[in-house]
Formats: sequence, C-alpha cells, structure tokens
Amino acid sequence: MKPCVIFDLDGTLADTSLDLLAAANRCFAEMGEAVRLSTETDRELALRGGRVMLAEGLTRLGRPDQARVMAWYPRLLEVYGENVATHTALYPGAVAAVEGLIEAGYAVGVCTNKTENLADILLKTLGVRDLFGSLIGADTLPVKKPDPLHYWAAVDGCGGRREASLLVGDSDTDRKTSAAAGVPSILVSFSPAGEAVRALAPEAVITHFGELHGEVVRLIGQP
Repeated sequence: MKPCVIFDLDGTLADTSLDLLAAANRCFAEMGEAVRLSTETDRELALRGGRVMLAEGLTRLGRPDQARVMAWYPRLLEVYGENVATHTALYPGAVAAVEGLIEAGYAVGVCTNKTENLADILLKTLGVRDLFGSLIGADTLPVKKPDPLHYWAAVDGCGGRREASLLVGDSDTDRKTSAAAGVPSILVSFSPAGEAVRALAPEAVITHFGELHGEVVRLIGQP
C-alpha cells in the first residue's frame, strides 16, 4: 500500500459550474419558470449540487417546494449528462500535479458527491480517468461525503495506506470529510469559493496546483 492522495472532482480538479448551471436553467425553462441562475454570481452555488440549484431557483421565485425539487432532480441529471463537458475544463496544472504524484509513488483516487456514472463520463471525456486508481461517487455506497466511509472506500480502492492519506477539496463538505476521517485536508482557493476556504481551517490551502506536491510531502511524507 502507498501513501495516498484523494481528490474531490467538482471545483477541485475541474470547474464544472457552467455546465451545472446550464442544466438547472434548462430545467427552469422546461418548468415554464422565468428564474435563471447566473453564470457570474452562482458558480459556487452550482458546485453544491443539483438539488441545491433547483431549490434556490424556486426560492427566488418565492415558491420553495422540496417535492418539486425532488421531482425535477432526475431530469436535471439527464440534461447534465447530455452536456457534461461543454464548458467544463480541468484547472491549470491539475494533470501535471496528479501525474507528478503518481510518478513519485503515491496512490491517487477520486471521492465525489457527483453520481459515479456522471463522474466517470466526465473524467473520461476530459481524458484523465485512467490516472485515478479509484472513483467513488455519490451513489457508489449507501453513504456519501462527509461520511468517512466514502473517503475510506476511495483510499482502499486505489491501494492507499489509510494512515498516510489526505483529501484535496474545495468545500466545507470536503473539510468535514477529512475531519471525520481524522486525516489532513488541502483545500484549493482557485475554485468559485476562493479564499473563503481558509476560514474552514484546513491543514493547507493551495492557490495553484504547483503547490500541491510540497504540501502533500509536508503532511503525509514521501513514499
């Protein structure tokens, strides 16, 4: 087993916000509702998931309706799945950072609250699925982040050593996951949440992927 680095996907490896917002807005159009989420101000909202986007849109109309959110959520996933990488791109330096970790002897995997199928499609479309030894999605297990079992499945799945592992993410969900697992977290400040992640008190914050390797070595050592 190897020291292990587990990555979140949305907002960490790739900026998926624009395609997520487009899917939500198409659903609102199909509902016959005038509300639209903004590509300028709602990108962080998008990374909190499809249900959150639908709920927020209906709330802005003054008609919050959880039943309607749940009824339209499958349609949102369908629409998103048809256009999963139209505007999505990996963050600068992501591929080089992951490849560098692999070359140095670390195991790497993905732990995401995107459904496993959609995460698999996205990573394949972006040409990086084969880099990761494991992929645990929101529906892979009966639990998802921040439950630590979700994280441990990703570690175990890529042959990682639990006591020498960490999570790279961009949100309070990732911070809570690492805390629940008792492992360090590295949060990125180049996602839509920006520098606000520092308030979550992770073990490290990186401003670009070029900083990742050094922080990994500092926090869990070298292979």
